[in-house]
Amino acid sequence: MANFNFNKVIIAGRLTADPELRTIPSGRMVTSFSVAVNRRFSRNAEGQDNQPTADFFNVVAWAERAEFVSKYFRKGSSICVTGRLQNRNWTDQSGNKRYATDIVADEINFVDSKSDNPAAGSSDNYSAPSFSNEGNSAPDFEVMSGDQDLPF
Repeated sequence: MANFNFNKVIIAGRLTADPELRTIPSGRMVTSFSVAVNRRFSRNAEGQDNQPTADFFNVVAWAERAEFVSKYFRKGSSICVTGRLQNRNWTDQSGNKRYATDIVADEINFVDSKSDNPAAGSSDNYSAPSFSNEGNSAPDFEVMSGDQDLPF
């Protein structure tokens, strides 16, 4: 029997609150935030559209990703998170066993343009990292005269 283990999640939605950067006793930075993801509309038994519904996912980001989220994202910002599901459990003060499932972020990406992002209008100077191809020349491609030279 093959050993097949795979744990990957991709969600895209909006932050429900401003992320807050914390430092744990070991010195690592972490932030936790919630992402609301709208469900697609469906029709009920009478053939009418149901009201929109959202699912809320708890996300944890560590180290550089935690800094990135707390610096560039605010409540209402669109975000795309790629990561893995992780379960945790603990006993609360009443002695009850509690469980939670979080998405541990491996990648965090912008979805909105700078002008659409609520963080852009915040009091902080919003300067998202930008990537450009300036200075990089495009590779030279061989120009083919016609389809006759194609091998398929």
